[in-house]
Amino acid sequence: MAVNYTPQDVEYLELAVEEAKKSVPVESAYCVGAVLVTDGKVLTTGFSRELPGNTHAEECALLKLDSAPVNLRDATMYTTMEPCSERLSGKPPCTERIISAGVGRVVLGVKEPAHFVQCQGVKLLEAAGVKVVYVPGLEEKCLAPNSHIVS
Repeated sequence: MAVNYTPQDVEYLELAVEEAKKSVPVESAYCVGAVLVTDGKVLTTGFSRELPGNTHAEECALLKLDSAPVNLRDATMYTTMEPCSERLSGKPPCTERIISAGVGRVVLGVKEPAHFVQCQGVKLLEAAGVKVVYVPGLEEKCLAPNSHIVS
């Protein structure tokens, strides 16, 4: 996981934090925000449980893409927390969705705490050729919407 990030990465990650704040807290899940960007343009955003069906932030952002096929190889998924590698609900994890969608880069603000599962999101993304970038210094902001779980 690289730490080479740009001022734009910080800006979009802070936008993802604002998305996370829209999540309704539940005891069994984190509140995460995601922003999908390409060529300096926000394609979609998402937050935990935004769409019906116990949805995750990255999942929502990808589901909200227009039906027209989009090449996401040069796109970046900004997410407040490491994309999940396992879901207790049995649904496909966000790492699998990001890889399947062809997203070329993921920027995150914090690794997933080991509260529910031992997340391997960064490892799986990197193994699939996705560039993963960590932006230090935003951990507190990224975890703030999760005060109901993370103390």
